[in-house]
Amino acid sequence: MNNSMDPATYDFYQSGAPHFSLSSAISHSRHLDDFLDRLAQGARVLELGCGAGRDSARIAQRGFDLDATDGVPAMVAKTKERHGIDARLMRFDQLEANSEYDAVWAHACLLHCPQAELPGVLAAVHSALRPGGLHYASYKLGDGEGRDGLGRLHNFPSADWLRDTYREAEFEFVEQEVFAGKGSDGTERDWIALTVRRGN
Repeated sequence: MNNSMDPATYDFYQSGAPHFSLSSAISHSRHLDDFLDRLAQGARVLELGCGAGRDSARIAQRGFDLDATDGVPAMVAKTKERHGIDARLMRFDQLEANSEYDAVWAHACLLHCPQAELPGVLAAVHSALRPGGLHYASYKLGDGEGRDGLGRLHNFPSADWLRDTYREAEFEFVEQEVFAGKGSDGTERDWIALTVRRGN
């Protein structure tokens, strides 16, 4: 484990996998189906931060060619155990694919990537996508890095900083939504959901 995986955040998810496995049974992410509707049937989808697999299960159910990944071993194990999906262990900084995916789904996970490392991760996501490929990610907005009420590191970017960082990674914007949401720690704050495209 290197510095891109904050130890306290890692420990939270490694020890909390049983809880997340139960809570993830509720429903898949609300933006997921709209994102998948943009893809061709059978498209190759990389999921970053699959957690306990609730979105993984929906992606597979809809017939897409899924590569589910997470940086926490207990989460990978829960995805396999609960949904029968052969998830694999991979941190964000270990992504080295080249034009292998039609889409990269990253719901509420890249928000744990330190701000200084996010440009490099987004460059890797861009490289991993085929030309015209789509990427979704959601973030909690704020005014700089900090920890939530559960001790997890968040990058808490401003919307302008985040948009600039995606532009610098050469993504084209498809859709943006800012919305109010409650995190696992119970704190209400604004979130942003971005759908972007790698140009042809």
